[in-house]
Amino acid sequence: MSALRAFDSCGDPFTNGPVINNACGQLVSQCTVFLMLLNSIIDNNEKISRDSKRVTPIEQPKSSYDFIVIGAGNAGAVVAGRLSEVPDYKVLLIEAGPDEPYPAQVPSNYFIYKETMYDWNYKTHNETSACGVSDGVCTWPRGKNLGGTTSHHGMAYHRGNRKDYEKWVNMGCKGWSWEEVLPYFLRSEDNREIDRVGSKQHATGGPLPVERFPWQPRFAWDILKAGDELGYGITEDMVGDKITGFTVAQTISDKGVRMSSAGSYLWHNRKRINLDVLTEAYASKIIFNNGTAVAVEYVKGGIVNVVNASREVIVSGGAVNSPQLLLLSGIGPKKHLESLDIKVVKDLPGVGKNLHNHVSYGLDFTVDEDEEDQQNNTADPLHTYLDNQTGPMSSTGLAQVTAILASNYTSPDDPDVQMFFYGYTATCLNRDTPKKRQIRIIAVNLHAKSRGELTLASSNPLIYPLITSNDLQNEDDAKVILWGLHVALSMPNTPTMKKLNLTLVNTPISHCSQFRYMSDEYWKCAMKWNTRTENHQAGSCRMGTDELAVIDPQFKVYGIKGVRVVDASSIPVMVSGNPSATITMLGERAADFIKADHPPDNKLL
Repeated sequence: MSALRAFDSCGDPFTNGPVINNACGQLVSQCTVFLMLLNSIIDNNEKISRDSKRVTPIEQPKSSYDFIVIGAGNAGAVVAGRLSEVPDYKVLLIEAGPDEPYPAQVPSNYFIYKETMYDWNYKTHNETSACGVSDGVCTWPRGKNLGGTTSHHGMAYHRGNRKDYEKWVNMGCKGWSWEEVLPYFLRSEDNREIDRVGSKQHATGGPLPVERFPWQPRFAWDILKAGDELGYGITEDMVGDKITGFTVAQTISDKGVRMSSAGSYLWHNRKRINLDVLTEAYASKIIFNNGTAVAVEYVKGGIVNVVNASREVIVSGGAVNSPQLLLLSGIGPKKHLESLDIKVVKDLPGVGKNLHNHVSYGLDFTVDEDEEDQQNNTADPLHTYLDNQTGPMSSTGLAQVTAILASNYTSPDDPDVQMFFYGYTATCLNRDTPKKRQIRIIAVNLHAKSRGELTLASSNPLIYPLITSNDLQNEDDAKVILWGLHVALSMPNTPTMKKLNLTLVNTPISHCSQFRYMSDEYWKCAMKWNTRTENHQAGSCRMGTDELAVIDPQFKVYGIKGVRVVDASSIPVMVSGNPSATITMLGERAADFIKADHPPDNKLL
């Protein structure tokens, strides 16, 4: 416990949440010390680290495998884990990053690893309608470790809704209706609150633990009450019969501890001799022989290696890495590949196209802290969390509160706005500040019409691709966000928020001074200047049947043999909500498709 005593001497920099004017002295150094000490403490706390359950990566793969899965993120871990159920299959999972860090298991630490070795730290460029404050460069944090971004995000469990999958079918994705995908959501799910949400739309026994966090600030429930007072209602289950309203979301977590895709699909398979996991190995090219994938080239420790694949290569790098790898391998627009002297294996013009994301804008408010949360302020969240995985560190504060709403631009059964909230997180706190909290209310457009693209900057696989999101280029996207901002601006007028003195504290943006402050035109200018990207990137290797489709409805890349793309890049149009559960469903379905094409001789493990 010496590390814990050392942490105490730091003055508890991580407690119950941000208070207005919170400014811990030497914040960066205190946070760095905290993470180092917390890592040491959690390393010896099996209930949090789950160290004994983790995968032990191999140092050197065998020369050949039946299946090679590239990317151990949201989908890749699912595919590899499910394929390893077949004793006949020899499976290699290649991940560019290391194992997920121990402190990432703590829910309050979501996205603390941004711009570290666990983050790809991608940047877009040449944005003309977004991220003006940073000269048209938007930041896209993406997880670079076992579990990918599921080791860093807010853990919300959502599936989109029936209409989302109808759109997929209408785009040529036969077999992807709601009725056809629901069984795969149920297969993956272990809902710990089945008595509350019911078994009609939920299941137990799957690898994905789904439950609410053990702790919510009192203000979370005040938000729900205010949403109800505005007429939007409260829903117990965003994926149930009532898909709109305000709620405290269920999350992909296990008794106050994060559960990544690696935790859900790899940890319990760690002793299978037919599954190898290779970390810190960057897949640089798929090698083909007469149009059939036969091997994967990868870089580890600065050395280029090759491993053979006798059946299939499954690409699960995500919306950035997957199209990049296809392009590097000679699959993509012919002219673009030839301009970089890359041998064309298959001319597929849709690779890297259709790239889109959920985009948002947030407003800052202050709120008077109520008595219950003031009492939480004096608690010791670190010791509470280490003891029983409850308290503020067992949650994401207000980030677990959300709302799915239908704006004036859509129908009630096809909601297009999500409201996010931020505040009351276990972060740096100066206890000498006034008894006010600063919170943020964020309006997200779930039905973005703007489309971007990804191209290669070089044939060198270690050089990042060129990404242009074109966020907010379509003016309809700004209109939807604006509708959500009016919802946020109406909250201080509710009886509940009047009692708590919810007050807008946004500082006017000088760049938008030509518009009257708080007018619609001002907010449109503001969101294009200080754009918030939600890191739900998708669509860059999309499924479909038209000329820009990259994969067929069973994830097979058109025109070649032995390659599938299974991840968010496969999604034709992003679902109306947090996408992690949907990407897990993709992995579940893909594993079934692969097994059907390669019938196993032996029973499943």
